Amino acid sequence: MKFRIYITILALSIIGFQHLMGQGSKISGFISSEEGPARFVNISNLNSSFSTMTDTAGYYKLSNIPEGTYDLQITGVGFETLTKKVVVAKDASSILNFLLTKGNNTLNDVVVTGTLKAVRRTDSPVNVEVYTPSFFKKNPTPNIYEALQNVNGVRPQLNCNVCNTGDIHINGLEGPYTMVLLDGMPIVSALSTVYGLSGIPNALVERIEVVKGPASSLYGSEAVGGLINIITKDPNKAPMLSTDIFFTTSKEYNADVSFKVNAADKASILTGINYFNFQNIIDKNHDNFTDMTLQNRISLFQKWDIKRKNNRQFSLAGRYMYEDRWGGDLRYDSSFRGGDSIYGESIYTNRWELLGNYELPFTEKMMLSFSYNEHEQDSRYGKTSYIASQKIGFTQLTWDKNAGNHDLLFGIALRYTYYDDNTPTTQNADMLKNKNAPHITWLPGIFAQDEIALSKKHKILLGIRYDYNSYHGNILTPRFAYKWTIDPENMIRLNAGTGYRVVNLFTEDHAALTGAREVIVANELNPERSYNINLNYIRKFFIKDGTYLAFDLSTFYTYFNNRIVADLEQDPNKIIYDNLQGYALSKGINLNMDISFPFGLQIIAGGTWMENTLNQNGVRTQQLLTEKFTGTWAVSYTYPKSNISIDYTGNVYSPMRLPLLSSTDPRSPSSPWWSIQNIQLTYTGLKKVEFYFGIKNLLNWTPNKGNPFIIARAHDPFDKKVKYDANGQILATSENPYALSFDPTYIYGPNQGIRGFFGVRFRIIK
Repeated sequence: MKFRIYITILALSIIGFQHLMGQGSKISGFISSEEGPARFVNISNLNSSFSTMTDTAGYYKLSNIPEGTYDLQITGVGFETLTKKVVVAKDASSILNFLLTKGNNTLNDVVVTGTLKAVRRTDSPVNVEVYTPSFFKKNPTPNIYEALQNVNGVRPQLNCNVCNTGDIHINGLEGPYTMVLLDGMPIVSALSTVYGLSGIPNALVERIEVVKGPASSLYGSEAVGGLINIITKDPNKAPMLSTDIFFTTSKEYNADVSFKVNAADKASILTGINYFNFQNIIDKNHDNFTDMTLQNRISLFQKWDIKRKNNRQFSLAGRYMYEDRWGGDLRYDSSFRGGDSIYGESIYTNRWELLGNYELPFTEKMMLSFSYNEHEQDSRYGKTSYIASQKIGFTQLTWDKNAGNHDLLFGIALRYTYYDDNTPTTQNADMLKNKNAPHITWLPGIFAQDEIALSKKHKILLGIRYDYNSYHGNILTPRFAYKWTIDPENMIRLNAGTGYRVVNLFTEDHAALTGAREVIVANELNPERSYNINLNYIRKFFIKDGTYLAFDLSTFYTYFNNRIVADLEQDPNKIIYDNLQGYALSKGINLNMDISFPFGLQIIAGGTWMENTLNQNGVRTQQLLTEKFTGTWAVSYTYPKSNISIDYTGNVYSPMRLPLLSSTDPRSPSSPWWSIQNIQLTYTGLKKVEFYFGIKNLLNWTPNKGNPFIIARAHDPFDKKVKYDANGQILATSENPYALSFDPTYIYGPNQGIRGFFGVRFRIIK
């Protein structure tokens, strides 16, 4: 019934907006260069404040323009600025196409993640996927973690049914194999990967760059499966004021506000504030536990761009985040925190970060980068206490040098990690000393990279990195890349390299913290090593009627030694960690497709087939919580002669193997095919303001469908009624017929069903 009501509201709204709102004059068209569509090019008017940007296919649209004469200015990375005088008649619709020529302007909308150098994406020998805020606006979310659900091959994975913490999977590999960067700085890692990702607000994001495959030769440990670089806005080019506020019918409230201040001619200062609140207790699966955690979160961000002689770079940024979240028994409140009468999982997070870039005042291009963060966490998982503190300091000096056809990069880096908690992992060996022995890790490194232009069409990249880990010693990671530009519409990239990961499982694996299982480390854990190769092919088509098609096809293969595996199946009361006595494989095919039609329809779709297996003693098993196929799509259409657009987004996942407690566990051993789909309407007919509303999870899918329960023994979370035999194994009783213990790890998708949402964006450019 709810679904029909929402659809009726959407249909009536389309008709109402088209009839009630004024049309105004419009200009649209296609902007290109000799290499194809000019993506993310700015179109602005010198005489007033209206502006827009081309999409991924080079199309743009300006709406609601008053009658008059205007000077349109088109600016883009690597292009000469183009200015055209345009006469706009009353209530007219004009199609204006522009051809840009190559130039040397200094706009910074370029990729940096693949090579640590600012280059145009088409020139990078490493394939970098770029996602801008316009992509994520097709399905608005309160944080980056949720926004990534519509990126092909990237999946936000929930790890706990109670507190809803999670991590990011790339091509099926678990979260610890994904490095998350903020402006190129490795400050979102380890403890904060589990608890801090949800605190990154969308308001501060300029773009997100994704590299799939190992990047340890540039970024070191954790960049094994891939990396996500969240690049924040440049204060010089940010709007004077930008707000985005929305709420859902589930009573989620989110507000993003950013504003810019110019401090005379000395600096530009960008400030961002994000606030998210969800306090609505929902239990639609009737297990007397909250379906979603209740959250109260605030994040403050400020970035300074300080002007210097010769346009040398100097930027500083800082962020503070506080979050209070809890989930559990519907009767829970803070008075039960840490007790054994009413079960709840309560997490307080305090986190602050500082990062900066300073270009040294030399004729050579040398950049000093630095970051520091502290993450403090106070958690209770039932009666289990987990109190942790993490500090990470990082500094890096790079020298960017051109010598003939060699584009060289040299760098030295130092990373300091301090970690302390109240678990046995930091316990002092001398029990008589009543204090901890925090883990302190020093990781100095040196790296070199040579990008060689063999010819106009052929380019290779050679890279190598040496790190010394104060616990594990010497680590060497080489890298190779080759790019063949067949023509402007055909490109092939081949990348190969190695990766490594040093593990602190208590900061990476939430299952080790819930208190539902005993943690067993079978042997001393050695660093993981990986060997990767991937092949990428990009093909573009430009059809005479203005239709644009692009296909991005990649194959990947990664071989792991010393893979660290958490065994959840051997004993329902334990998590047993050990290096795999064998090898692990991750392989697959990834296809992205982008189609834009001149009549306003755009389709962005992708699919990934993958196989992630553990091979031990001649037995091959599929990795837990890893699908074999995933697909994503975003279909967008702008109605002709109106200011209304519609976005239909979604994803689909194939079955994945799930962690059962025993052979008698009645829950399904694998998930079904499942899909989250959303629809949104946006109205942009008012100057500086746009309204959007729609429906999330159209199919009303939740993981409890088809299962007798999701959380094992939610009615007895402290296992007070569980009986054991002489060997410590759980006995089947009339009260516990399946011989289970409390466990919240059986989760693979969000518990939140269908809901509506409404939002408004307001923006002042100058």
